[in-house]
Amino acid sequence: MARVYNFSAGPAVLPEEVLKEAAAEMLDYQGSGQSVMEMSHRSKVFDKIIKDAEQDLRDLLNIPDNYKVLFLQGGAHLQFAMIPMNLMKNKVADYIVTGQWAKRAFKEAQKFGDAKCIASSEDKTFSYIPDCSDLPIDENADYVYICENNTIYGTKFKTLPNTKGKDLVADVSSCFLSEPMDVSKYAVIYGGAQKNIGPAGVVIAIIREDLITEDVLPGTPTMLQYKTHADNDSLYNTPPCYGIYICGKVFKWLKKQGGLEVMKERNEKKAAILYDFLDQSKLFKGTVEKNSRSLMNVPFVTGDADLDAKFIKEATEAGFVNLKGHRSVGGMRASIYNAMPIEGVEKLVAFMKKFEEENA
Repeated sequence: MARVYNFSAGPAVLPEEVLKEAAAEMLDYQGSGQSVMEMSHRSKVFDKIIKDAEQDLRDLLNIPDNYKVLFLQGGAHLQFAMIPMNLMKNKVADYIVTGQWAKRAFKEAQKFGDAKCIASSEDKTFSYIPDCSDLPIDENADYVYICENNTIYGTKFKTLPNTKGKDLVADVSSCFLSEPMDVSKYAVIYGGAQKNIGPAGVVIAIIREDLITEDVLPGTPTMLQYKTHADNDSLYNTPPCYGIYICGKVFKWLKKQGGLEVMKERNEKKAAILYDFLDQSKLFKGTVEKNSRSLMNVPFVTGDADLDAKFIKEATEAGFVNLKGHRSVGGMRASIYNAMPIEGVEKLVAFMKKFEEENA
């Protein structure tokens, strides 16, 4: 069967080249006589895999030397707790709530201290990014938290908030490695790999070293302390070895493509094809304010739930899969991550035009 165009928000499309390489190495990784799936995480072979993956990620993002790269588990959701457990020294944190995952992170942080919502876009179903140029930031805040790209609602911070000198923590799960970023502007960047980098099971955290200390909230489990993982090079316990191996292959693929500047250009081009069609369509409408649009996740609707369902069914039959919007929003959503080829977006738009003609 031919491969479909997979518009899933995560677990999501991976580069075909990476999948073919992994398939070729499934039974015998580079003459080791075993699969990476079977390999000891303490072996020399795996040590090289994880070290190479970290170095390639550092190269792609120009990560400064005073930041640690950690390969963790537990999904982005576990970071909702790990961040306050490790960083809430004053028991105060400010959250900007621009979607469901930021809202969950905010609620989790409230269990550990005085977490405040200082800006939100919930009043308009998270369809925009609020003005964050002059926020009521608490002078005792340990950090300011954002979800930089909102997978469900299709919004993205184009300008980072003015944190007034406070540390910025960002969940970048669905925009990770889609464009260059200045790591030094953040205290912590983290993201689940399953959206734009690799398979589910790996979370990558990039943390400024001065924040990795033993001074954590009382009762924080050993496994939930950043220092535990930093001191052991992400090998304190058995890490998600196979997932890290695939991430490493994706990093090499990104370097081969020309790096993040090239990916940004490609992603802008892909998104423009879809947004330009939505802006002139008489049937389909984008749901996000123009200046807040994500390059990665594009939600849209017809305004008629039955017609949405018909579109999703016919699109699936035509080989465009996982276009159903998140259950909290409905409608459709096309996630067009790095590994989605431009022709996938072009063919989707051609299909949407045809559907519009037939259902006008």
